[in-house]
Amino acid sequence: MKSDPESELESELKMPSVFVLKPGSIKRDECGRILDARSSVSLIIRGGHKIIVDSGLVGEEGDIRRALEGLKVEPEEVDLLVNTHSHPDHCGNNCLFSMAKVLVPKDGETISPGVRVMATPGHSMDSISVVVEAGLTIVIAGDALPTVGNFLKMVPPALHTDRAMAEASLKKILEIADLVVPGHDFPFYVHKAADVSLPGPIGYDY
Repeated sequence: MKSDPESELESELKMPSVFVLKPGSIKRDECGRILDARSSVSLIIRGGHKIIVDSGLVGEEGDIRRALEGLKVEPEEVDLLVNTHSHPDHCGNNCLFSMAKVLVPKDGETISPGVRVMATPGHSMDSISVVVEAGLTIVIAGDALPTVGNFLKMVPPALHTDRAMAEASLKKILEIADLVVPGHDFPFYVHKAADVSLPGPIGYDY
């Protein structure tokens, strides 16, 4: 029995879309000390919800606004905001989203259909990741998996409150993820040697 193309399209459109508004970054000196750290900022669109995950460092408001303008989204249209943890480089522009409800979700909680929270402590005790099922599994990992280097070397973040928990969280993310949005780097595929296309909804070139 042939499937209905319109039904397939309707089903696809009902899946969440993930946009990386701003990839994260980190700069270190020759001794490895952090000079500058700025988190990734992601937008999830699912049905009637527009969800921001992390809001970056104070001073990045202009970059975030421009990225949203490219998607024809106003900051006031964002109705939900989630921070992967409470460090200032991840929540510095929360006030930009003045109409959003700031969520503090628990492990396993569903934010919107296809969008749930997974506890990933270790970097900080309140660290969470946001898992999005969008045809593939996208994990917005915050600093539980801060850079592609942590993935390639299979090492937890250098800054952590509990190394064993950080290692467990790293493995937990990689066990389920097809694509990771790290806290301080560009998004990357876990099982595929290819760049992630930006801008635009990530994961659709999988």
